Amino acid sequence: MTDDTAHSSEDVKARLTSQQYHVTQEKGTERPFSGAYWDCHDEGTYRCVVCDHPLFPSGTKFDSGSGWPSFYAPVDEAAVSTAQDTSHFMRRTEALCRNCGAHLGHVFDDGPDPTGQRYCINSAALTLDRTTK
Repeated sequence: MTDDTAHSSEDVKARLTSQQYHVTQEKGTERPFSGAYWDCHDEGTYRCVVCDHPLFPSGTKFDSGSGWPSFYAPVDEAAVSTAQDTSHFMRRTEALCRNCGAHLGHVFDDGPDPTGQRYCINSAALTLDRTTK
């Protein structure tokens, strides 16, 4: 996490919808097949809804059948960080915006080539910048 984007809790809460805040700041999740981007096929760069940091290029997005946007790789290695998540009596790897620490979703080792990873990300944690690819 870097210090170049300092966001106070009040500022973040004022800018985000209640769903976006719940997902990114309280480690929530949206219902499958309910988010804006789960079935989106537009080109561009998916960015963090909190700090606008570039996270995933649309070219790495694939249909995992899970009901959440899924990507096999981030924009670069510095875009997304991970942490162990043992909530809900499960052992998972949490995906976080490396810039601001926002909760994005989880990453699993059942994705397609070339990485074998599936970044299962909440639409509420993302914005799509259609001007970049």
